[in-house]
Amino acid sequence: MKKIGLLSDTHGYLDDNIFHHLQDCDEIWHAGDFGINDISNTIINHFNKVLKKEIIFRGVYGNIDGNEIRNIYPEKLFFTCEQVNVFMIHIGGYPNKYSLGVKEEIIKNNTKLFITGHSHILKIMYDQQLKCLHINPGAAGKQGWQKVRTIVRFNIDGENIKDCEVIELN
Repeated sequence: MKKIGLLSDTHGYLDDNIFHHLQDCDEIWHAGDFGINDISNTIINHFNKVLKKEIIFRGVYGNIDGNEIRNIYPEKLFFTCEQVNVFMIHIGGYPNKYSLGVKEEIIKNNTKLFITGHSHILKIMYDQQLKCLHINPGAAGKQGWQKVRTIVRFNIDGENIKDCEVIELN
């Protein structure tokens, strides 16, 4: 079983409370709009140095991210966690309103978990037609119009995605 911490749209701001909420996670995923590369470095260093724990950090770049981040993180990321095929992209839409080409990528890669950011709107919904769970963790940063900053924590156990928790940072 893997414990996953998911955030997006930090826009250069990293709330110290995030570390408390993600300290038990095995993997941290960032769905784009880091704002600055120090976000990922700060998270990784905190786990390595403060918690004395190695984590897997995965991310995709977002529309506000410059070349420094785009040279480290891809636009699209396909990977398997436990037995779940995951597709992460910053701008991807959501069930029944996918961005151009996204639905085809989900089908082609037998995606069971689709992760996006961009909208700053927390959204967790299951696409019955594609048999795929969509998660947008909302925005963890201060920039944007969201009233509540959020992150998501969940577990992947074999082929099961479970114990999903929405964490409000405000």
